[in-house]
Amino acid sequence: MIQITIPTPDVTIHKQKDPEASNIYGFTDFHLISRDKAGIFMFYNDRNELLFVGKARKIRPRIKKHFEDTVSVMKDHREEVSKIEICIVEDPVHREIYETFIINELKAKYNVDKVLYK
Repeated sequence: MIQITIPTPDVTIHKQKDPEASNIYGFTDFHLISRDKAGIFMFYNDRNELLFVGKARKIRPRIKKHFEDTVSVMKDHREEVSKIEICIVEDPVHREIYETFIINELKAKYNVDKVLYK
């Protein structure tokens, strides 16, 4: 049996209640996320339920895209996101494994691809 452990987040950002700075759906700390690093990201609601897991070669622009584009599976659920956790994972094979594992282990609510538990 293969043992997989969910990585500890390298960065966690939280939605601000009354953000003063320019923000995206209440998030003001995107500068804490590396612009050029690869990794996985997890969106959580205020009850700490996992909403969505994704991966990217350049993680900050990919996360922002989920809050901006019209085709994201999160487009109707953006207001629900209250916390974003980011794990830096440079190896593309490891990103794929972690993403699939986390989606199924923690039963991410809005992931539709890679779901094996239904």
